[in-house]
Amino acid sequence: MRQFLSETELAPAAALALLCSSAAAVVVWKWLGKRHIQKKMEEARRTRDEGVKKMAKAVQQFREQVSSDKTDAILSLPLLELAGRLQEGSLSPRTVLYTYIQKALEVTQQTNCVQYFIPECEEQLQEIQQQREKGLLYGIPVSIKDHIGHKGHLSTCGLVKFLGTPEQEDSVLVKVLKRQGAIPFAKTNVPQSLFNYDCSNLIFGQTLNPLNHQKTPGGSSGGEGALIAGGGSLLGIGSDVGGSIRLPSSFCGLCGLKPTAQRLSLSGINGPVDGIVSVPYALGPMARDVDSLALCMKALLCEEMFQLDPTVPPIPFNEEVYSSSAPLRIGYYDTDGYFPLPPCMRRAVHETKEALQAAGHQLFSQPKQEILSFLRKGQQLLWHDLLLLSSLSTGNIVDPSLKPQVNFCRIPRLGKKILALILKPLVSSCMCSPTMHMPKKLKCSWHVSPFPPQVYRSEFITQWRELQLDVMLCPVLGPAFTIGFPGKLLSAISSTMLYNVLNFPAGVVPVSTVTEADEEELKIYRGCCDDLWDRTLKQAVEGAVGLPVAVQCVALPWQEEMCLRFMKEVETLSRAKRAA
Repeated sequence: MRQFLSETELAPAAALALLCSSAAAVVVWKWLGKRHIQKKMEEARRTRDEGVKKMAKAVQQFREQVSSDKTDAILSLPLLELAGRLQEGSLSPRTVLYTYIQKALEVTQQTNCVQYFIPECEEQLQEIQQQREKGLLYGIPVSIKDHIGHKGHLSTCGLVKFLGTPEQEDSVLVKVLKRQGAIPFAKTNVPQSLFNYDCSNLIFGQTLNPLNHQKTPGGSSGGEGALIAGGGSLLGIGSDVGGSIRLPSSFCGLCGLKPTAQRLSLSGINGPVDGIVSVPYALGPMARDVDSLALCMKALLCEEMFQLDPTVPPIPFNEEVYSSSAPLRIGYYDTDGYFPLPPCMRRAVHETKEALQAAGHQLFSQPKQEILSFLRKGQQLLWHDLLLLSSLSTGNIVDPSLKPQVNFCRIPRLGKKILALILKPLVSSCMCSPTMHMPKKLKCSWHVSPFPPQVYRSEFITQWRELQLDVMLCPVLGPAFTIGFPGKLLSAISSTMLYNVLNFPAGVVPVSTVTEADEEELKIYRGCCDDLWDRTLKQAVEGAVGLPVAVQCVALPWQEEMCLRFMKEVETLSRAKRAA
């Protein structure tokens, strides 16, 4: 054909042929990429299903030997009592382990909260019986969040890129748990990239709240929240970079503690990216009551952890502080003035404040403007990591629950400026944050911070000490959101993320439930401006009658024992009120 074409005619024809072949190559390449991803996800699900079948078979054999009355009695025991019976030998670790595996199989069938069961837990039964001394968690089954490293198992962070590369060794935290006699038996589900407070990813799907299947269990430790709230685990380990322990605890009616970063070892913990600077993340326990959290912290803060990870300050658990009954000086506020929370969450703070005052503690109101000024000073830090990570770490295929916040990050600079002119200051300030317009190279370095976070923390601590406070009582986001809403309301986590930026220990305690009166008040609730965001919040939390309502308890850095002591006081008073 070439002989019939002139040079002038040949050039466009060649260009067209090249263009068509390139376009076809791109289409084929994308198809192959998607097919490869699908195969990896199918393989991961197959592995999970095989593990479930293996555990179900072991449980079936167990059922033939142990009556359901005995397993029901074990499931009803609080952690401290169960630990005591295991220590004295009146219960065997084998019976307790299979009781919880059996229950976990039921719970995950209903809520899809477990990614993998850990078959090595059966071998560990033999190992703990050979230990010379029984650890503080002897025979206690423990669930762990997906990205906490366990040898031979995946730490996916909900991302396809981590499939096919199992961990080569246990994380330090898992090593210490085993040294203390605990038996890690399941890894739980997380949202894609960990940076969402829903709990869904393309590999393992959506996790449901066991208290209401229309609601999310929260995130990113949502699998832990669902498994513990459903009764399938007694103690779980989560992580928290913006409320990822506290939000699932609030949504699922659990107690959860975010310690000071580095109080527990982070060695062997996987993450979607490396090098977060401005907002440190922490590992912490989740359980049904505060005493369980305290026992877990006491077990983990041991010589074994300090030796395995020299970066962890060798500060053992201070039992004297936790057990103290001295009156506390407590600051409190019912809103941070940044993102208004539903009426029931503010009610919880006021009722808890009144109970604390009646018990002899001193309460000091923190003006909304003071808290708001700190939030506005620190809001560049609040968004510096979370928004960027949610957009940069997910790859090309984004889970539907994460799409709203990823799409927000992808809005061009001009679009953000236009939207900032229309929307209220809360969202405008976020959109106009300098970090949202940094050159991509600087964003990806993860060493750019709007200003030194140490300055911000020092300022807050100075004011705290001037007021001579022991602890702070404040609201937490809740009640549980309807599935799909967390990605639309990223700003709502201001109540928890403030204390990640400050690197303060903070915990959540359930104190009440949503009432019919709360639901009626929500109908006329207008939030801050009765705008799109306030209306979206109302839609997210409606239909929550009977679901848990919690408060947040905060202490100064490295004072986890004081935080837990305050949480215990709140728990005791709220239980007494419900029993009255």
